[in-house]
Amino acid sequence: MAEDLNPHAIARTQFDNALPYVDSLVGWKGMAEWLFAPEKIVTVTLPVVMDDGLVRTFQGYRVIHSTGRGPGKGGIRFHPSVDEDEVKALATWMTWKCALADIPFGGAKGGVTCDAAKLSLEERRRITRRFIAALGDNIGPHTDVPAPDMYTDAQTMAWIYDTYSMMHRGTNSLPVVTGKPLDLGGIVGRSTATARGVFFCTERFLASGRLPKRSTIDGARVAIQGFGNAGRHAATIYRDAGAVIVAVSDTRGSALAPQGLDVDAVCAHKDASGSVVGAPGTTKGDPRAALEVECDLLIPAAMENQITLENAARIKAPLVAEAANGPTTPGADVVLAERGITVLPDILANAGGVIVSYFEWVQNLQNEQWEADHVDESLRKHIYRSTDAVVAKRDEMIAGMPTYQARWQEMRPGATPLRNPDYRIAAAVVAVGRTKATAEARGVWP
Repeated sequence: MAEDLNPHAIARTQFDNALPYVDSLVGWKGMAEWLFAPEKIVTVTLPVVMDDGLVRTFQGYRVIHSTGRGPGKGGIRFHPSVDEDEVKALATWMTWKCALADIPFGGAKGGVTCDAAKLSLEERRRITRRFIAALGDNIGPHTDVPAPDMYTDAQTMAWIYDTYSMMHRGTNSLPVVTGKPLDLGGIVGRSTATARGVFFCTERFLASGRLPKRSTIDGARVAIQGFGNAGRHAATIYRDAGAVIVAVSDTRGSALAPQGLDVDAVCAHKDASGSVVGAPGTTKGDPRAALEVECDLLIPAAMENQITLENAARIKAPLVAEAANGPTTPGADVVLAERGITVLPDILANAGGVIVSYFEWVQNLQNEQWEADHVDESLRKHIYRSTDAVVAKRDEMIAGMPTYQARWQEMRPGATPLRNPDYRIAAAVVAVGRTKATAEARGVWP
């Protein structure tokens, strides 16, 4: 079946799926549009002198979805797929992610349409500085705070900080960006934060007893699609917790080992060859093969739209924890739910990155340095609390379905009955409900 893979359309579907369960539905008609629409969309054209002396023109985007709960917060990615709709969707998910984590940020996202793998270090530096200069005061420590994303890293964040600080002399510019090197106000644990957050989320969920036959990670067979920052760290973190990693993948293909692979050997092979494919003790598959192996836990850690109507029926893991943003389409969500597969959604499972970014922002504002144990324990508490809130909300929604169904039919006579809510809907209800409460308390200015 054909399905709409536009990320912003998917974000809208997820938003609409949550609305029937949010309190005061009667008053939502106008407010819903206000909460979903982005506050600001900035598009910039970036002429950059390349290493060969020629000028190439790149397109850059920064979307601030919401500042109702605090400054915008979200990564900057360098990737060929970057366009306005993708950035709007990612900014929207960031609003919900921050609300669900209950940290004082709204959602934002940015990116430059380019193939970072084909750019030299100097070319990436020029693009970064040109992008930040073009954004000007659209970013700032109390307005919009970028962070790393796909194909950007601590070095990129250092260039962002330096560019902004040169344009704002005499002020503390450290909080303008997170994910910086430690010597520039970065925080310990930021590089592993997304993966560690996924681990804490699955750990807490399994301990809740909601997944039949498994209550701990120890001994679990884990497959990871994507071997960038999140996927690679996840492989090590889960391995160290007693899990068996049976598959990993990157853009070139998958490395499969049903009896368990040697994570250190795979990492070394990736560093030497640029890919996990051909790592010792593994067999080769296509890039999506890791999604379909027999395992206890599947971690999509690549890009959007990886589990779709085309392959949802072939997913074998009883539990999916989304380290990537938007890896599962709404149609696939329905298929997985019908098959009894539980999905821990992106706005819950991969919030570790933005939570530790929040810690870095606070550290910079207060001119402090946090210890690793403090960062780790604070992250665990935030993820546990968010996971508990989503599990409790879904239990409450399931128990209240007769009331929700009756209210829905009263509001939309003849509409298709609501399906039983999954954890993605429950997470969105918590997040959208908090965003709505903040908007109601603040009101519309002026």
